[in-house]
Amino acid sequence: MSARSKLYLLALALSGCSSMAPPLKLPVLPVAANFPGQPAGAAGIAPAAMPEWQKFFGDERLRQLITLALQNNRDLKLAVLNIEQARGQLDLRRADQLPTVNAGVTWARQPPTATTLASVYSAGVLVSAFELDLFGRVRSLADAALAQYLATEEARKAVQISLLATVANSYFALQGDEELLRVTRHTLVTREDSYRLIKLRFDNGASSQIDLRQAESLLESARVTLAQATRQRALDENALVLLVGQALPAACSAGPLSGVGALPDLPVGLASEVLLRRPDVRQAEQQLIAANASIGAARAAFFPRISLTGSLGSASTELDGLFSGGLNAWSFTPQLLQPIFDAGRNQTNLKLSELSRDIAVAQYERAIQSAFREVADALAGRATLGEQLRAQQAQLLAEQDRYRLAELRYRSGAASYLDALDAQRSLFAAQQAQLQLQTQYLQNLVTLYRVLGGGWTADAQPR
Repeated sequence: MSARSKLYLLALALSGCSSMAPPLKLPVLPVAANFPGQPAGAAGIAPAAMPEWQKFFGDERLRQLITLALQNNRDLKLAVLNIEQARGQLDLRRADQLPTVNAGVTWARQPPTATTLASVYSAGVLVSAFELDLFGRVRSLADAALAQYLATEEARKAVQISLLATVANSYFALQGDEELLRVTRHTLVTREDSYRLIKLRFDNGASSQIDLRQAESLLESARVTLAQATRQRALDENALVLLVGQALPAACSAGPLSGVGALPDLPVGLASEVLLRRPDVRQAEQQLIAANASIGAARAAFFPRISLTGSLGSASTELDGLFSGGLNAWSFTPQLLQPIFDAGRNQTNLKLSELSRDIAVAQYERAIQSAFREVADALAGRATLGEQLRAQQAQLLAEQDRYRLAELRYRSGAASYLDALDAQRSLFAAQQAQLQLQTQYLQNLVTLYRVLGGGWTADAQPR
């Protein structure tokens, strides 16, 4: 075995100690065992796995937009770059656990006697200031770097899940805009026809000026709604373009909201432990692990630090005899440093490390509480939006029938135009409310899918 191999194995043997970090015990979940409205026995039910996003979203155009977003979105690319940066920091900390061996050639002029100078050439392998990690300082730093790396991995997953949900919600909003524009244009045509009819009746003395002004007011109101809906559609499309990272392909343009297929239902009866699989909660957990490992490094700073410097090679007073007739030369210089007075630096550093750990605990608990509220809000939406949408659809059918009857009564002279105008106004309001609720219902399902940790798959990483 070569001298270099022996030195390497010696370093591994001497540095293989345990960390001085305190044992880490995650705090008890600072939330209720069950979500509001969920059965009390849900705590014993194993949470079902979320379906992959390719299966959850059945709209082919939406799946194409999500694929483009995974490839082009800059927030996701930034998260990937943060992972690479954390991986580099981890590699550096792991490298500190092993000696750095260099090949070196030196030349020195030194006086062999009081009146003459001589040259000394040396060449060999060098190990400079390798720290024997007897108290786990270097290992604790490596453990902290590993946890930070894993935290960035979880952060990337959280960004991806959020991106999927935001693209889907923006797509559904754009579809709602398209449907509202269609309804508004139809309403505008209807009101234009009504206005022309009332204008003709007014010119012939069969209708009052009040009827004419009311018809004109409804007509202009429809034009206002059309302008607002056109503007909102442009804003929602711009938001979707930003998420996708490029212009929307013609094949992926949003169609009417009525063409959206039903999203699959998600499991009910979930215990709050389901929050622990969310990437943002796991990210906070890894950050807590990193902060706890840093305490071990701060504790080890109170103990002696031993470093080794050595070299092995040959030496000669002639350069041409360095590798042929040179003498074997070696040096071994251990160094021990024991902190005596540092103006309280190590003690303060330990306190700061412990405070960082306490902050990380609070952040972990806050992440769980925020996740609990998000899931509770989404579950509340699912419990009420479905029933509200059904009631709104029934109201829309009633308003459609009322408008039809009011128009028939007005044209037959059995009712005033005020009844027809009121029915037309109520119908348009019901149509707008129904579209808004339908969009909210779909977006709530997407939000519930996101807050339960769905949407992450290993094969969906950005390129």
